[in-house]
Amino acid sequence: MAISLTTGRPWRVILSFSVPLLIGNVVQQLYQVVDTIVVGRELGVNSLAAVGATGSLLFLLLGFAWGMTSGFAIPTAQAFGAKDHAAVRRSVATGTLLSAAASILITIGGPLLAEPVLVLMQTPPELLAEATLFTQVSFLGGGATMFFNYLSAIIRAIGDSKTPLIFLTIACALNVVLVVVLVGPVGWGVAGAALATVVSQAVSVLLCLEFVRRRMPMLHVRRADWKVTRDDIADHLRLGLPMGFQASIIAIGTLVVQVALNMLGAEAVAAYTTASRVDSLATALLASLGLAVSMYVAQNFGGRRPDRIRAGVKQALWMAVIASVILGVVLIAFGTHLVRLFVGDGSDEVVESAHLMLIINGSTYALLGVLFVLRGALQGLGQAMIPTITGVVELFMRVGAAVVLGAILGFGGVAASNPLAWVGAVVILVPAYMRAHRALARMPVDPLEPTLTTPIALVGPDNSSLNVDAVVTQPVPIIVQRRWKKLLRR
Repeated sequence: MAISLTTGRPWRVILSFSVPLLIGNVVQQLYQVVDTIVVGRELGVNSLAAVGATGSLLFLLLGFAWGMTSGFAIPTAQAFGAKDHAAVRRSVATGTLLSAAASILITIGGPLLAEPVLVLMQTPPELLAEATLFTQVSFLGGGATMFFNYLSAIIRAIGDSKTPLIFLTIACALNVVLVVVLVGPVGWGVAGAALATVVSQAVSVLLCLEFVRRRMPMLHVRRADWKVTRDDIADHLRLGLPMGFQASIIAIGTLVVQVALNMLGAEAVAAYTTASRVDSLATALLASLGLAVSMYVAQNFGGRRPDRIRAGVKQALWMAVIASVILGVVLIAFGTHLVRLFVGDGSDEVVESAHLMLIINGSTYALLGVLFVLRGALQGLGQAMIPTITGVVELFMRVGAAVVLGAILGFGGVAASNPLAWVGAVVILVPAYMRAHRALARMPVDPLEPTLTTPIALVGPDNSSLNVDAVVTQPVPIIVQRRWKKLLRR
């Protein structure tokens, strides 16, 4: 069901939209946790480390796909906020074609690059075979991941964050069953764990397509809509490519971190992998807030409500900071118990190192919360350059910390790379958003739907004989989108 984010109290709208995203993130992380638990307990620490060693490489390409599809959905959200249904359909058609092209490249190139890149990353020899197999199977199913992310993004773009959650939950439940069966009784090892994820994602794609066909006529692309123009492609790539590139930049930094971990041995890899699983669960709320802010800002930008954008981002920042403090306290206090869920007995060194990483990250979550909210706000406004620059800064900060501090402090130095990267990004995002915040204050409030404060001109007698005793509910004229973008650049 399409839902407008241009009315209602900003904090309530953002929170209501982000709750399904949060649940979806947690569910998604939980089935990754199940993968980790099953692999670690059924196949051993080396297999767990092998799967962990693939994370940064998978994120390099699949993260690019995820970021790009999220960027493709921003023009859809802006068109929906502007109530331009034809533009919504054209946006969906453009994003579909571009997503299909990216899927083909990932499916063909990913498996071919898997082993050479893992060798280049100095993956320990005892992990290489399983890591390569897991990566190849994952990339062969990259199209399913790509299209589930894209379909979920465009459904969320028109205000529905609950339906993707339902389909994701079904897919995750299926994944849990498949990974237990394929890794255990069937005995397919790490390939079975990867295949379980691919199959579950493919099922979720089919569910999304059927839902759109039955319930969302607004997203039904007509024959004429497939005739996309160069401008349509350029507008989507202008947001999609930088957001995908930003994710890839972060992944490159993670690759360097992975190399530093590989040099420290299998136990360090296992500790980082385990801590990352727990950390991802904890940060799911912050990531959900950032995505909710992005869609909220995009719709209100299309709906000509700069006042709601300014208020909503402020309130989202407070929610992010409060949540960050609570999450940090929980991880610091109970991190050891959470880590032991993954590795079992006899791995005290892994548990100790993983808990150290959770302490370092948990104490700096407020930075991450600010990062997610401000980056989401700028992306929702259609700004791609600053978020991309922050990705580059994160890369250099993360690489520098992993190489320099890792050599000096060992695992603790590598673990410190995340907070240092967040600091570098926030230093750029804060002044960038403040400039946008001031620009929004200069823009006229000109909503497409009447509000209590919307002035509507009445034409009638000019001799003061007209008595007005009714409210006229008529939309006000639309301001040209290009004019708004120029105002933001001032």
